[in-house]
Formats: sequence, C-alpha cells, structure tokens
Amino acid sequence: MKSTSPCILTINGGSSSIKFALYQAGEPLKPALHGMIDRIGLTGTKLTSEDSETGHRDTRELAASDHKSAGNYLMDWLGKREEFASVLAVGHRVVHGMQHTAPEVVTQELLDELRRISPCDPDHLPSEIELIDLIRQRHPKLPQVTCYDTAFHHCMPRVAKLLPIPRRFDAMGVQRYGFHGLSYAYLMEELARLGDPAVTKGRVILAHLGNGASMAAVRDGKSIDTSMSFTPTAGLVMSTRSGDLDPSLASYLARTEGTTTEQFFTMVNHQSGLLGISEISSDMRELLAQEDHDTRAAEAVALFCYQAKKWIGAFTAALGGLNTLVFAGGIGENAPSVRVRICEGLAFLGIELSESRNAETAGLISTDTSRTTVRVIRTDEDLMIARSVERTLQLGTA
Repeated sequence: MKSTSPCILTINGGSSSIKFALYQAGEPLKPALHGMIDRIGLTGTKLTSEDSETGHRDTRELAASDHKSAGNYLMDWLGKREEFASVLAVGHRVVHGMQHTAPEVVTQELLDELRRISPCDPDHLPSEIELIDLIRQRHPKLPQVTCYDTAFHHCMPRVAKLLPIPRRFDAMGVQRYGFHGLSYAYLMEELARLGDPAVTKGRVILAHLGNGASMAAVRDGKSIDTSMSFTPTAGLVMSTRSGDLDPSLASYLARTEGTTTEQFFTMVNHQSGLLGISEISSDMRELLAQEDHDTRAAEAVALFCYQAKKWIGAFTAALGGLNTLVFAGGIGENAPSVRVRICEGLAFLGIELSESRNAETAGLISTDTSRTTVRVIRTDEDLMIARSVERTLQLGTA
C-alpha cells in the first residue's frame, strides 16, 4: 500500500492480546495489514503481522507485562511503517458499552464514563481504556471511535433484558446486554449481500462459536435475544468460560472450599468450559483429536455440542420458527464434525445438512430441500470496526 493512501487503524484488545488491522479507506474498504500481539503478561509474547497485498509475514518477540507496554510497542512498530502517516482515524472494539448504542467519537467525557462502568467487565474494559488513552497521548489529533459489542442487542425487548433479581438492580443497569455484536452486525450485512430474505423479514439464529461462544436470535433484522448476559461469562459452554451455572454454586464453594469472589471469577472465566471439563485443553481442535481415547475430551466436546443444540431449540421457540442458521467463529467456521453434532436431531426444525457441503465448509451447508437455510460465514470484526469508523466520521463522503 502506498503511503499516500488514507487508511483506518482498528484495535481489538482482548484480556491477553491486542489484534490490529489497517484498512485502506474507500468503497470497498481494502485490507492492507493485520496482526496481533498475544500472550500479554505471559511468557512467549509475540507480535505477528501479515501484509495483505504481498503476503509477507513477520514475527517479533517482545517483553510486555501489561497492555500499556504492549500498546506502546505496537505504536512504535506501526510508527516506523510508511502507511501509518496516512492513518485517518482509529477504531476500537469496546466489549461492554451498557447504555451506549452506537459507535462514538472518543472524548474525555466518554472515557470518564467508560471508567465508571469498567467494573462490569474487569477482563476487558480497563485494558481497552488504557489503549485509547495511550493513543490519545501519543497522537492527540488522531480521531478515535469506540465500537461497542453490546450495541447490536440494544433493541432487544424488555422481557429479554430483565434479570429475575430485585428490581433495584435493574435501575442500576444490571440487565442482559449480550456481546459479540460486531460479529453479528457483520454477519447480518453478509447475509444481506448474499440476498438471504430472512435478513429483513424472517427468523435468524447467529451462532458465534469460538474461544468465546454465544448465539443471537434475530427477527426481521433486529436482535430479540442472546445467550450472553450482563457479562460474557453467561450462556453457552466456551473455551475457558463456564457459561450458565447454578448461582448458588458460588456460596457453596465459599462454604466448602473457602473460595473467594475473585477466585470464583477466575475459575468461571479462565479455568472452566472446555478446559475445565477436559483437563487437557481449551482448544476444540486438540479435544477432537483426543476424544477417541480420552473420555474427558469426549465429554467436553459432547457438552459443548449439546448445550449449543439446546440454545438453537430455545431461540427457535422465541423466534416462532427458523429460516436461517449461521455458524461463525473459530469453531463454527472450522469444525465440520461439531456442526454435524449440533444439528443432529434438529430435522423437526427443518435443519438438514448436506454431508458433502458441510465437510468442505461450503458457504451453504444445508441440503437443497432443507426448510431452514444453514450457512457458514467467516466473520470479520475488524472490518466491521473499520466500517463503523468510516460511517461515524463520514470518511467515505469526505
């Protein structure tokens, strides 16, 4: 990419990683560079990147004990590249936005508000705020835009948002928000591009199955329910997150094991899910490779698929039927056998998979006679962030 080509930088800060990408502004947005810094705060921290035009890959080791040091390293590295001088704006994925329902230009007031709500998501918000602050300090004239993972679900009906706890907590904002909204927004735009009529008038279930896993029920283009709740820990079984649990388990473990609130938080977010059940790995690929000779791996895979099947059934009931089912995310996009197990026995919902299409991970994996269309779509949160920045700042009309 030429240094004179204006571009947008996207930042996606996770609990132990920072994903980044550069997109050349225009219609359509063109990817120029993408990469990530992973294992932040752990051994073996690396920055990996790939030039989208040349395919050149680069890997660099670094010492980064926190997101601030990793962010500074990233900005130093990007600053040495020609194209960074042409960055028009930066877009950030912000996991929890509470009442924020659309992308926003960063101001001091907005940062103060995000700090206020950061206890809602201690795994993500503090580090995301830190990255925004870091770029403001180093490049104060560079516009930044926050893109909220919760915004997609803001239109959910009241009954789907309410949590059955004392009403005073609802007044404090404790309700179901849902996440993976950037992924879901991208999937809906892709469905529209593919000409799927269910996008505007129909019933769709979006299944984002990756390290974090969730589903969304979408009717006539709007989210009506989702599996994650006040935090991303709720819902389906995930790589290291438990998903839904009996809430009294916390007090039981406190009485019998002396488990503190912080220890329980760590357990359900980082030591549970596929990793906790299997005691082997949080990676579905490794579990599938070992399930034939390790019962623990087999049970982890079985529970993941069983819970996903249940959520599809529940959301079909909430929607009053089903027209389209979409698989996305690392597992949803790359594990044909998992898709088969999830859909097995759901013929009564009109779901019939084509064995050959599914094995090849085709875009359309249902049979020609299936009443429900089943698709695999490779999601792209970074591109959705770039699109949101372009629309918010009206860069396409500049």
